[in-house]
Amino acid sequence: MEGCKPLSILLFLIPIALFLGGLWLVMFLWTLKSGQYEDMDGAASRILIDPED
Repeated sequence: MEGCKPLSILLFLIPIALFLGGLWLVMFLWTLKSGQYEDMDGAASRILIDPED
């Protein structure tokens, strides 16, 4: 990338950062909608219970 100015690299990186941020937001909202965070205490205590064979 000879002769490439720092501002031209920002023009490349900023859209990528915005796309990744939007992708994260969509994935986070999807996890909220699907109920991933409904029972946080149940998952924490479930690890302490011995499975019955």
